[in-house]
Amino acid sequence: MSDVGAGPESIEEYYARIAAATDDEGRLPVAVEEMPGWDIYPYEIDSLRLKPLQPLAAEEPPRRGEAASDCWCRQPTGEDDGTLVWSNERWRLQIARATGLPITLLLSPVAHHDLPSLPTELAAELGELIVAVGDAIEHVPSVGRFQLARYGDGGAHAHLFLMGRPARILQFRGSPLIDWEENLPRVPLEVLQRNARVVADRLVVHVGGRAGSLGR
Repeated sequence: MSDVGAGPESIEEYYARIAAATDDEGRLPVAVEEMPGWDIYPYEIDSLRLKPLQPLAAEEPPRRGEAASDCWCRQPTGEDDGTLVWSNERWRLQIARATGLPITLLLSPVAHHDLPSLPTELAAELGELIVAVGDAIEHVPSVGRFQLARYGDGGAHAHLFLMGRPARILQFRGSPLIDWEENLPRVPLEVLQRNARVVADRLVVHVGGRAGSLGR
């Protein structure tokens, strides 16, 4: 049965999904296929000791899209796949599908720019958008606070992560949210879409632009 008319998920529903994945002691399993499986994960899984420090690399590795012609932004986008939350002529806001949080969004310019080389006009707009998206995320019922992250080691096209920290789960506060997130059960796309509609609707009202389909 379709849930197109359903509203965003409550924090009680979100918490129930996490609780269902815990063991008899209330512990989540370590998701070794997520962050602990990366070569940059700092701990040894069995002991949770910090890994030995690696020697300096000869140089920084290339990122995806260092050449604009190879960037995803130059590839045909086709139709909206249900992850586009909001857009205008200069910016796109999309759902990050593989997340354990109520909402994780990616904000990026349409044109090919890295963050340090963002033109002044776009940089000014970016500040306004961060404020607007952050406000909208905090209106999702299952979100307590929004967090902002930028890494830039994987892709050369500027992209910021805007995440909704679950409400009333106090263990998830602050920077450890990322460590928790990697081990949380994945939130179904249809739930992420329902939550993201809150963001899309507020952005259209406050900054204009267009809402994505979000599975409607």
